[in-house]
Amino acid sequence: MTQELRLDVDGAVGTITIDRQAKLNTITPEMGRTLTAIADEVNARAEVRVVVLCGAGDRAFSAGSDVGVLDDYGDNWSLRNRTDYVRAVLAIRKPVIASVHGYAIGGGMELALACDVRYAARDAQFGAGEIKLGWCGGAGETQILPRIVGAGNALHMLLTGDMVGADEAFRIGLVQKVVEVEELQDEVQALAERIAANAPIACQIVKHLVRVAQSTALDVGLSYENDLFAYCFTTSDSAEGRAAFAEKRPPRFEGR
Repeated sequence: MTQELRLDVDGAVGTITIDRQAKLNTITPEMGRTLTAIADEVNARAEVRVVVLCGAGDRAFSAGSDVGVLDDYGDNWSLRNRTDYVRAVLAIRKPVIASVHGYAIGGGMELALACDVRYAARDAQFGAGEIKLGWCGGAGETQILPRIVGAGNALHMLLTGDMVGADEAFRIGLVQKVVEVEELQDEVQALAERIAANAPIACQIVKHLVRVAQSTALDVGLSYENDLFAYCFTTSDSAEGRAAFAEKRPPRFEGR
């Protein structure tokens, strides 16, 4: 852990906070390595059922990589083989919610794209400005963004480098909900707690299957889905869900 990147656990919700406010929560190579360690930790901690990713302060979720320290990655080959902070978020097996306010640009937008659900404050601004500096995104802008918003909307953002506000992000499907700035934290926390109340194994399976759907033929995906559907019925949580339904009470899932 560093002061610039921390994990706080409250009940079943783990919150990862990027706290480098003076630099718009940009990410350094060291922070990338720390985020990888945090991802490993939340995967290993059974009590953490849902993860929230947010940026500290009132200016930015994250402005991505700190361009001023890009040379710290070494030569071009080392940059290619860097510890990718976006892949760290993608490696989290549990549901991840992006709580986005202010700027989410470049690698910051890619961090949001790596999350499963994105809530945005009214002041959120999304953008891929790399094209204006002479390069393209290297952690999901050209691969994940089109899967979420469609090729045309993605190319419009990627080829112009223009910023997209919260309402437009909602219109094209980049975010799932837009709320007032002062309501964002409470709305995200409420969503996290709702998801955390569901069966943890089933939640992780659903996340995995949706990922599979993005890169697999339909007939293969349907077969795989059916297999994991059947697997769910081998869990204690499935038995608890059926018992709770019969007894007309809330289920008490334990992740077993």
